[in-house]
Amino acid sequence: MDTEHPNSAAEAAATEAVTWSEKDFHDVLRSVVDPELHMNIVDIGLIYAVRQDGDTVHIDLTMTSPGCPYAPYILHQVREILLTMRGIEHVDLNLVWEPPWTPARMTEEARLELGFDV
Repeated sequence: MDTEHPNSAAEAAATEAVTWSEKDFHDVLRSVVDPELHMNIVDIGLIYAVRQDGDTVHIDLTMTSPGCPYAPYILHQVREILLTMRGIEHVDLNLVWEPPWTPARMTEEARLELGFDV
């Protein structure tokens, strides 16, 4: 007789290793919006690098300026949204200032919407 808990297979499937692509991470991170610019952090160029190591995501990101008052909020949102991804248990956030952020890091659509030359 099988004494295994009925949900054991489902629990095992939920915790098994999942490998996400950089595009997958960017798609998820597009739900994080900069409250000042009202645009997602991917399109405004705040994400410098994303890599997965098992159940941990390492992310290098920046803010539009070192004095950004929304940095704690954005970092919290990034961590929370990444932890919703199946198989991701840890998020390592690395706030970087080099190279400095410039509007050139934005998508063309974001630059147009915010009135920057393209």
